[in-house]
Amino acid sequence: MPTEIHFGTSGWRAIVADEFTIPNIRRAVAGIARYVSKQPGSHRILVGRDPRFMGEIFVEEAARLLADHGIVPEVIAEAAPTPAISYAVRQRKASGAINFTASHNPPEYNGIKFSTADGAPALPEVTKQIEAEIVALGDQAVSASRNETKFASVDVKPDYLKRLAELIDLKAIAKAQLRIVVDPFWGAGRGYAQQLLTEHGVSAVSVHDYRDVLFGGHAPEPDDHLLADCKAKMRETKAHLGIASDGDADRFGIVDRDGTFIQPNYIIALLFDYLVESRGWRNGVAKSVATTNCINALADHHKVQLYETPVGFKYIGELINRDKIAIGGEESAGLTIRGHVPEKDGILAGLLVAEMVAVRGKTLGEQLQELFAKVGSFYPVRENFHLTAQAKDKFTKKLLTDPTELAGRKVSQVVRTDGLKLVFDDGSWVCYRLSGTEPVVRAYTEARSKEDSATLTEAAKHWVMH
Repeated sequence: MPTEIHFGTSGWRAIVADEFTIPNIRRAVAGIARYVSKQPGSHRILVGRDPRFMGEIFVEEAARLLADHGIVPEVIAEAAPTPAISYAVRQRKASGAINFTASHNPPEYNGIKFSTADGAPALPEVTKQIEAEIVALGDQAVSASRNETKFASVDVKPDYLKRLAELIDLKAIAKAQLRIVVDPFWGAGRGYAQQLLTEHGVSAVSVHDYRDVLFGGHAPEPDDHLLADCKAKMRETKAHLGIASDGDADRFGIVDRDGTFIQPNYIIALLFDYLVESRGWRNGVAKSVATTNCINALADHHKVQLYETPVGFKYIGELINRDKIAIGGEESAGLTIRGHVPEKDGILAGLLVAEMVAVRGKTLGEQLQELFAKVGSFYPVRENFHLTAQAKDKFTKKLLTDPTELAGRKVSQVVRTDGLKLVFDDGSWVCYRLSGTEPVVRAYTEARSKEDSATLTEAAKHWVMH
């Protein structure tokens, strides 16, 4: 029986040589090709990758399969950031893109992400049709022709960097004489942010700026516990800021001048506030249901329309495409802004933070305290719980219930935008959801004080484990 291929919140991901095999890759690409070929008109599809193991071979295989289905493949020769591929789809008026990436997942994973002609991650109505096409293939073997066709090669870097230079006030960063450390985590973002900064007279140095398919032996995730080398380089160079990106450069990690990691929830809130202040953009703001309510409070403060979406950046991308929002973000370190791609962009995020620090002339910690003084304090926490199949099945059933209290706290509202979110009388909340890309349960909490945060986090954990 063939492996079931399911496109989750950000494509299909699996462990290489386990489920992510050449036969399954062929089935997934054939499903995409069958879907695309049924759409009106002639088609060109960009095919790209991050720097993971065997990426070049997967790209070549996908290109051959697309060609066999009458679709013109345009191969991105070098590893490229997901947002750069998204921008290229729009600029080149392609029918979409197939991107071999597992984003921030550990090195043993790879994946396929399909973007539609608008450059956005494929919405559920599209991925369901692709999955149906894969099922229709049954257990028949799929293979690509072996002719010596040379496919068109595309360099997505120049146009993308040019667009970033239009979106970011690089002159302000240079004028402030900021020193910046860039950490691309051995990923697809290598040579992007640092090149743009140095070309515009900014002092920028990098760490992990070479290919390593094992990403240093851990997940290429720009989170606090993995940023020691970035922080060490910041101390060495007396840097004002550290900006990091993940394996495919769609997520960001930010380190303040004193070495403090500033969590993505706060970065999104700060940038929202900054864009209203600096650009005058008040058309809206979007956040996933699991992202800090500091953004809700800021939306009230600035009298800006708030959109709360399920987890999955495709929902925010849709709002960007419709120009409904100035910024959209998820607590998992994804954001984009008005006039840019409907896709997460970790490189843009880091550069925009640099602009904000330069223009405001204050550290991120100082800016955060000013934000709390404006709308109150918020302390969000996310924890992941790896459960056995049996425990996960039991918890899945538990998620279908509507609790009236949690550890003595009365539930004032139950929200089912995505998973189960319990809101309490004091404005604190807990949200539980099953990951769409990993075998884990995520528990999100947010309290209004540090002390209560610890108590609420423990209560949330107890509910998962019992």
